[in-house]
Amino acid sequence: MNQPAEPRAEDRPARLAVGVVGAGRVGPALAAALQLAGHRPVAVSAVSDASVRRAAALLPDVPIVPPGQVLALSDLVLLTVPDDALSGLVEGLAETGAVRPGQLLVHTSGRYGVKVLDPALRAGALPLALHPAMTFTGTSVDVQRLAGCSFGVTAPEELRLAAEALVIEMGGEPEWIEEANRPLYHAALALGANHLVTLVAQSMDVLRTAGVAAPDRMLGPLLGAALDNALRSGDAALTGPVARGDAGTVAAHVAELRKHAPGTVAGYLAMARTTADRALAHGLLKPELAEDLLGVLADTSAGAADADGPQGDDR
Repeated sequence: MNQPAEPRAEDRPARLAVGVVGAGRVGPALAAALQLAGHRPVAVSAVSDASVRRAAALLPDVPIVPPGQVLALSDLVLLTVPDDALSGLVEGLAETGAVRPGQLLVHTSGRYGVKVLDPALRAGALPLALHPAMTFTGTSVDVQRLAGCSFGVTAPEELRLAAEALVIEMGGEPEWIEEANRPLYHAALALGANHLVTLVAQSMDVLRTAGVAAPDRMLGPLLGAALDNALRSGDAALTGPVARGDAGTVAAHVAELRKHAPGTVAGYLAMARTTADRALAHGLLKPELAEDLLGVLADTSAGAADADGPQGDDR
């Protein structure tokens, strides 16, 4: 990763009044991190009981007010709402005249760059997209996890140094993402992080079914080592029956999963086929073994379709 240039003093944001629109898991943590850097949280909007509790825990004594009032009080506004709500929120704030010229408007969506903020830009706002590549709990531990966390940064070129300075002040490391690459960047993070949670949760469920009393304790060292190896070595870290071409073992896995945990079979087969393809491409899986392995995966996949019944039009 390219190391960003250290922002010059004139590019560093002055001490700012910070507001948060959307007190989910992300916004209060980022505002708390900015507070540690010397900025001043002044207002937060929160609707649900859970968001009110988060705001009170991470931003004590900061008033909870409607979104329009958050913008009226703030120099820097964090828009931390779900992706699908962001566009409508920005349009609504711009239409009501809540956006002020010169106001820093920051969203934290991984999917979007700064074009989603165009209505606010036309109203004179300064648009920034700062996406922390981190999973959030909604507690104070999130502020600590920001130390060394990468942020996907997209901004107009004239605001790039200011955007990077804000990330550095929160303890993060800015990584520049071109506007057109934001959806691909976000998809990559979802592949690695979101799907990992599903895989680990499924693995723990199956271990419990197999009689393991503490699956988390069993998986912790194994998964920690696997993650470390993967980050260090990429595909060279592949191991296990698929990478070795142990077709019989894979067939036994699928049979047991179909019997005891049928909801995991589709995911197992999909990941096994992808793992086999990557292991074969990188010379880890011998071609003569790959043929038998892929045959097993095709047979078990067909078996799953047969078990679901005929697929004709009169179904």
